[in-house]
Amino acid sequence: MATSESTNLIDSLASDTDIVSWVNDALDQPYASRDSAVELAELDQHITHIISSLDIACEDSSSELERVIDDVSRGLPRLTYDLHFMKDSAVNLQGSLATARKKSGAVVPDQTAAALEQLQILDTIRSNMEVAREVLQDAESWSTLEMEVTALLSEQSFAKAAERLSEANRNVVIFQNTAEYDPRRTLMVSLQNQLEASLSSALVSAITAQDLGACREYFSIFCNIQREVEFRNYYNASRRTSLVSTWKDAQLVGCDDSSPRNAGTTFLEFLLKFYDAFSSLLNIERVSIPSIFPNPSQTLSSFIIAVLAALQPPFSQRLSAMMSYHGDEALKPTITAFQVTEKFVADVNKVIEKMQFTAISSPRLEEASLKAETSPMKPSHTRRRSSRMSISLRSGWQKSVLGDSLADVEWEQEVFQPFLDVQLDYESLERRILDHTFSKLASQGAGSEVNLTRVLKERVVDVFSSAEDSLGRCQALTYGYGAVGLVKALDKFFQAFVNAWTIHLRPAPSSNANIEETRVVDIDYSPQDWNNFQNILHRLSSLRVFSDRLSIFEGKLWSYIASVAANHKSFQSDPTNHPMTPSRGLTQLMEQSPLYSAELLALLEKGEAPTGREPLSGSGIRQTPLLALTRAEVSSFAKACQVALQDTILSPLQKYLSSYPTAPLWTASEDPTQKNSIASGDLQLPSFSIPPSETIQRVIQGLLNLPGLFEDYADDDALSFSLQSLPYLSNEVLKSLSESFVSSSLAPPIAPRSAALAPLRQLDSEVVSSIWLSSLGYNLLRHFSNTILPAIEALTPAGATQLSVDLESLSNVLRSLNVEPEQLGRWKSAVEMNKSEIGGGLRENSEDPVLLQVARMRGWANLK
Repeated sequence: MATSESTNLIDSLASDTDIVSWVNDALDQPYASRDSAVELAELDQHITHIISSLDIACEDSSSELERVIDDVSRGLPRLTYDLHFMKDSAVNLQGSLATARKKSGAVVPDQTAAALEQLQILDTIRSNMEVAREVLQDAESWSTLEMEVTALLSEQSFAKAAERLSEANRNVVIFQNTAEYDPRRTLMVSLQNQLEASLSSALVSAITAQDLGACREYFSIFCNIQREVEFRNYYNASRRTSLVSTWKDAQLVGCDDSSPRNAGTTFLEFLLKFYDAFSSLLNIERVSIPSIFPNPSQTLSSFIIAVLAALQPPFSQRLSAMMSYHGDEALKPTITAFQVTEKFVADVNKVIEKMQFTAISSPRLEEASLKAETSPMKPSHTRRRSSRMSISLRSGWQKSVLGDSLADVEWEQEVFQPFLDVQLDYESLERRILDHTFSKLASQGAGSEVNLTRVLKERVVDVFSSAEDSLGRCQALTYGYGAVGLVKALDKFFQAFVNAWTIHLRPAPSSNANIEETRVVDIDYSPQDWNNFQNILHRLSSLRVFSDRLSIFEGKLWSYIASVAANHKSFQSDPTNHPMTPSRGLTQLMEQSPLYSAELLALLEKGEAPTGREPLSGSGIRQTPLLALTRAEVSSFAKACQVALQDTILSPLQKYLSSYPTAPLWTASEDPTQKNSIASGDLQLPSFSIPPSETIQRVIQGLLNLPGLFEDYADDDALSFSLQSLPYLSNEVLKSLSESFVSSSLAPPIAPRSAALAPLRQLDSEVVSSIWLSSLGYNLLRHFSNTILPAIEALTPAGATQLSVDLESLSNVLRSLNVEPEQLGRWKSAVEMNKSEIGGGLRENSEDPVLLQVARMRGWANLK
């Protein structure tokens, strides 16, 4: 019940047009009472209740307006006809009346007409005098009202006093808009207060003793003096006392600062006992309330809300304290408390259902209920709304789901209200429990690279087991409304796991022990190179295990989202028979909360497709990635491993090429084989007898021996993992391989580079080797073209001849590795040009980098 100060504030809000100034004035008012904070809370609750009532009234008005518009639209076609018909009828009636008046005037004599007129005047005077007498009698009764009521109260004739006050309440409207209204209204209220005060102690005693007959009589008296709300407050306050005291006196572990640390009762244990006591009390009220009140279901609902509102400390405060006590794993006991609350709500609904059956079978209650419809129960409580509530995205949802009575679910909303903030924070709470699990897993396992790799594979099982538990937690607490937060939490969890373990998996220190003796002919790999090679393969193998499990889990996640989407679709088509949650009140809270967002609807729309799959360009299908951050982290680490592996494989060849730009043959003044060449200007065209330089021969021999390196490793799953992320790989080669692979029906096609990583199994070892060799070839080509060739300082005609031979020889070998050496062809063409040809080329394209480099090497400056 709002206090006088709260009422005055609300009245001032109704008359004030400037909301900002009203808020400032309200905040500036001093609150001397120690209960000022409580009054502000009551004011906030009162305003919140008014807003809720206004929303419902707006919804009802909108529906009624739509119905009126429909009726008017259907009646418009006949409106013109009806108006025309009425006009014709009115004209005919006017003529008939004129004729009748003329005939009646001729029939009745003038003397008789005068007598009838006098009789009519006398009858009017008599009627007015009777009305005046009644008014005077009512006015005269006010002069004796106080004396009569006081006398009746002294005689304890409370029912007669209530009837007298009820009569006075009906008559007070006579004095409305007069100077007498306010004093008489004040007198009536004062007498009502005296009657209530005289009854209060007897009423409390009757309620405590469960004297249903006396309670029913007192209820009638309070209704007569318009104090039904006060009676309900007396009743609720008296009946909830023991339950509220049980809650207040409980000392719980981790929930109350004053509780001893060795207290043996936890919040969950106490909550079970509290709900049992609450249910037992409601079963008693199931029998008592219908004997007193005409609307038992609404009365029981208001009683439940009154009990919850009186709990000190509030339920939400103890729930928050429990979560703080349990730390990172707070979500687990919170879900248990939520499920216990759901069971309590289900039990209460059974109690209400039994009460409704009892009311239907009682004629007296049916009659009382019909009477109560003419004077609906005023709310005796205020709703506590969360500041994080939002308007439902679906118009008309309240009416379709809840029907016409908000009170049917209002108590359910009050019960579940403390859990709403927890549901809104589900993503962060889920992330905390996943991070806690991750920290425990990350602390396990140490040692060598091989041990870390083995531990990683073992931890992958634990990680995905924990992730699957998240699906159950999301369903238990949010019924799928937290699916967006679930996906984000899991994505960050997996990303952190991959990132942390990739930091641990570093190459082992250089050592000659435990090194395989395998060697490739003519490739000078050091023990450190072999050690790095095997370590990187171990990392890729571990990453493939994780990626495969990730794809399987992502399928389960899509299946869960698909089930939520199916439930949501059924709920939209038939909300009454297919609710999203077991409680209609809980469903309304969830639908009106920020959880029901456009992001959730978009996710559910994707989930409506079969297992979240979409077509892939070309042929086949691939799974739409849900865990984008994790996929990106896996792809990044896979590519880093592949780059490191390629650097290890190509390191001997790059060492050969390191001295290539400073070789003396580029500045040689005379070519020993010049006699076998044909002079052409200042450029010596190479003859077929000129061999490649020693460095290029060693590089070519190394490239030709690379396929042998993959013979022992091509079947390794590590090499066939994430081929899409291989560096410098030609898209055309990958596309061609994908098409031939699909035609052989061995496995799904290789997705484009832009697609998410897809697990590729049963790849032919020759296909894997070809892809890797092609990527290695492009890697070496890029290094040779961008780093080695531009480092040549000077180039004589003889040196240009040798360079042309080297480029031609290297290009031929690269083509055998499915590499198109276009850049080497440009260099070869440039070094074979004479001065005038290079000058002409630069005049056409002055920014050609290859021509500029060759011109610099040949000493031909300012050719442009």
